[in-house]
Amino acid sequence: MMRRMNDTTRPLFACEDLHVSVAGKEVIRGVSLTLRAGEKIALMGPNGSGKSTLVNTLMGHPGYQLTSGRIWFDGEDVTSLAVDEKARKGMFLAFQYPVAIPGVSVANFLRAAVNARRGSEVPVREFRKELMDAFKLLEADSKFAARSLNDGFSGGEKKRIEILQMAMLKPRVALLDETDSGLDIDALRDVASGINSVCGPETGVLLVTHYQRLLNYVKPDFVHVLMEGRIVESGGSELVGKLEELGYDWIEKNGDHKNGKDDKNGVAAAAERTEG
Repeated sequence: MMRRMNDTTRPLFACEDLHVSVAGKEVIRGVSLTLRAGEKIALMGPNGSGKSTLVNTLMGHPGYQLTSGRIWFDGEDVTSLAVDEKARKGMFLAFQYPVAIPGVSVANFLRAAVNARRGSEVPVREFRKELMDAFKLLEADSKFAARSLNDGFSGGEKKRIEILQMAMLKPRVALLDETDSGLDIDALRDVASGINSVCGPETGVLLVTHYQRLLNYVKPDFVHVLMEGRIVESGGSELVGKLEELGYDWIEKNGDHKNGKDDKNGVAAAAERTEG
């Protein structure tokens, strides 16, 4: 029987004291965070801090070993669910490096994904209309529908197609893993506009990024800083500007990533936002 979270104050999505190992080495060391519907949370940190490991673990990637902790979605304990089960429930992960699938068109891939998400066959005409509407919403070229998924696509094109997938699947929780990486300024604006258009009041977004530039267009409600597998600093959008100005050195100098302040930060911030 699946466990359920207390209904009175539950967020849309939460993780509690996650510990994750890769190839026998602990990478995530006690991370807790919450995400409400309509909320955008930025997860920042230097290279190698564990950001991609965290979001892949949240989605259920089998290459990451969750050694302890729990993951909650809409009040249900989904810790042990497989990737496809989480996706059907309404979770979505946009990859940092989207994979090409030669021979499978964007349209056919999306139709199979939409059918799985909704649990029934979507009529061809209805699906095509939804797909064309999504292309228009994102101001993307509908000719991509007939092309093999990500095959020969530029970095910007791949990221736009990731957002197109999100528009079609209509997830309730969107995990975006460095969606801004490798994008020029025009592609960045397009992708950011797509995120803002697709992610409405029913969707919670956890946005992984290194830099402020994406967050100039997608305004976060809350910001966490991850270092050495722990949340070491949390705050509002003003924290982004501080990181842009000072980098991560000021956190290292304070020693917060070494002394365990992170666990208190993550849990206290989550509790404060839930109560608020």
